[in-house]
Amino acid sequence: MIRHIVFFTARDQADLDRIREGLETLGQIPHARHFEVGRNMHADRLTGAEVDFVVYAEFDNEDDLAAYKADPIYSRAIELVKPLRDMRIAADIQSD
Repeated sequence: MIRHIVFFTARDQADLDRIREGLETLGQIPHARHFEVGRNMHADRLTGAEVDFVVYAEFDNEDDLAAYKADPIYSRAIELVKPLRDMRIAADIQSD
């Protein structure tokens, strides 16, 4: 299984709802075994970094993850969210 985790920070806090809406469109892509978008609770004050949203998805294999990223909905979500975000960090990890 592949765990796909992406962190987002808004440029402007006024855009949080628009960012969430854009990220939630990714849940329409059928290749994920599990998909969720969550608002960060800002519980970790040690780093000083303020992540606003976390996207978490699980895929059975790398082919499913690649199909997810190749889907037109994925491209559209990027178009919606990229101008509104300040930071994006993504990680894909293999899990048993």
